[in-house]
Amino acid sequence: MYPNDLIPGTGFDLYNLFLGLGLIVCFLFLWFSLKKAGFNFDAISAIFIVGLFAVSIGIFSAMLFQSVYDFIADPSGGFRLTGKMTYLGGVIGGAASYLLIYNVYMHVVAPRTKIKWLQNNANAGLCDALPVIPICIVLATAIGRIGCFFAGCCAGNPTNGSWGLACSQTYPGELVVPVQLFESAFLFVLAAVMIVLYFRFRFNLNFSVYLIAYGIWRFCIEFARGDERGGFIPGLTPSQFWCILMVLLGIGYVFLYRYVLKNKMKLPAGQDTPPATLPENTQD
Repeated sequence: MYPNDLIPGTGFDLYNLFLGLGLIVCFLFLWFSLKKAGFNFDAISAIFIVGLFAVSIGIFSAMLFQSVYDFIADPSGGFRLTGKMTYLGGVIGGAASYLLIYNVYMHVVAPRTKIKWLQNNANAGLCDALPVIPICIVLATAIGRIGCFFAGCCAGNPTNGSWGLACSQTYPGELVVPVQLFESAFLFVLAAVMIVLYFRFRFNLNFSVYLIAYGIWRFCIEFARGDERGGFIPGLTPSQFWCILMVLLGIGYVFLYRYVLKNKMKLPAGQDTPPATLPENTQD
């Protein structure tokens, strides 16, 4: 564990370094993937700009969710934003704000504006990007969890096992289960699986793969977590509650894709049939 500032007095530590690195890798991979899939400049710009807003809102949402958990656990302290964050709160807030902002822009602003740079000339939409976006989220989280390890947050319970490491603010000096590193390793493997599924097999359900796989993983690893995050459902941590909803949403997305979103995809690279087998006139 190394929670000290890299540059004394700046507040910039390894947690912030890996958090920033995760976001950079996330957006670079998104840019590379969308270019490879055939998205034009307007399509990529719309997804990127909305993504930047969503990340900002997601960070605030992560702090807001944790503050709510803290207030429920101990109302006597009053409600206040402490700066502590919970990952799933950030995902929920970021995803919700992304969908709202993107759809308002695409369906309300762009069709009506006379401002040229706000007009929409995209050759693809969010439906085409959904198989890629979960990979970006997983890569960012995998790198960010390494920052959690150095900061000593999100660590596991004390252990006598050979895998125990001193990486917890809750149990300073004690050996604990390094769940941050376990989760990081799991997420790198999950990202690799989704990359192969999308780029090799043109698999369009990575969103479901992410929700179901991470939901199950996080639900199970919560039993080894040693950092109390409050709660509002007896017998479940807040994260376990949201994990159940993630799995259900992942299953529901399979049907949503099959009956609705599949027909809204515009690029051949986003279809179930590889581009080489499609006629040329199928491109928009």
